[in-house]
Amino acid sequence: MTLPDTMRHVDLPSFGAPQVMTFATGPVPRPRAGEILVKVEAAGVNRPDVAQRQGTYPPPKDASPILGLEVAGTVAALGEGVSDFSLGDPVCGLANGGGYAEYAVIPAGQALAFPNGYDAVRAAAVPETFFTVWANLFQMAGLTEGESVLIHGGTSGIGTTAIQLARAFGATVFTTAGSAEKCAACETLGATKAINYKTEDFVSVVKDVTGDAGVDVVLDMIGAAYFEKNLSVLAKDGCLSIIAFLGGAVADKVNLSPIMVKRLTVTGSTMRPRTAEEKRAIRDDLATHVWPLLEAGTVAPVIHTVLPFDAVVEAHELMETSNHIGKIVLKL
Repeated sequence: MTLPDTMRHVDLPSFGAPQVMTFATGPVPRPRAGEILVKVEAAGVNRPDVAQRQGTYPPPKDASPILGLEVAGTVAALGEGVSDFSLGDPVCGLANGGGYAEYAVIPAGQALAFPNGYDAVRAAAVPETFFTVWANLFQMAGLTEGESVLIHGGTSGIGTTAIQLARAFGATVFTTAGSAEKCAACETLGATKAINYKTEDFVSVVKDVTGDAGVDVVLDMIGAAYFEKNLSVLAKDGCLSIIAFLGGAVADKVNLSPIMVKRLTVTGSTMRPRTAEEKRAIRDDLATHVWPLLEAGTVAPVIHTVLPFDAVVEAHELMETSNHIGKIVLKL
């Protein structure tokens, strides 16, 4: 397969509003040992992309500065030592950067074949949220069958993924969302109770429904604004897993006593700084435990809209409104 020398990609000449993004032509990257080059057909849009554009989520030193953390397409070149894939294979995967481009490099340990029956658009909507939810909800927080979980932001890409996976593995799901329409969407996906955080107090609702017991796990992307409430809603030996700080990263005058009294665990992580080995372990778990669910239709990425690559500014504007339910995907 003959590769072109140059490609079109989204450029970020400065930090700021969506309009700072522009298009540029640059060299096609070449895969290093253990990497594959993907001819990108679709790319997911995610909150970390927005944060990087705003200047608050810098890429690792060895990562591409181009935005974009998940792609789907076909293998265009193989780095030294890669034996899991062949040229032309349809793959989706978690990039360390560089996804908003015609070609992107992915570590082979972060790539998977398309789930059976999936096209590039559906496959591109999977990696970022499924890697994140699996790592934080199942590997770190240890959610298991018969337990209960409160998922904040139920109609986000993370939320729609977490609701479905938690339900598929036998957990009772509570979630928060910002409108009656969004709450209905969450319950359609499998939430036992969706709580409109604009009109209801989620702590009171969850405690009422659980007979004051609370939930075993909270998956939170709000941060400081919900920290004390999240501690309050957890059951004994519960776990709070924090994956973002949309409501601030600094919590003042928080009563920490519930952590001791209820033996709580507070944890959190970001995906991008994890090692290649850690991401490969998540990839392997997804291949074993989640890909069969995708192929059976038990769970599926919820796609709000598919936009052409040239509409990347519109995609980021939509992401910032939070008016979407599910994923935003760019199609090249």
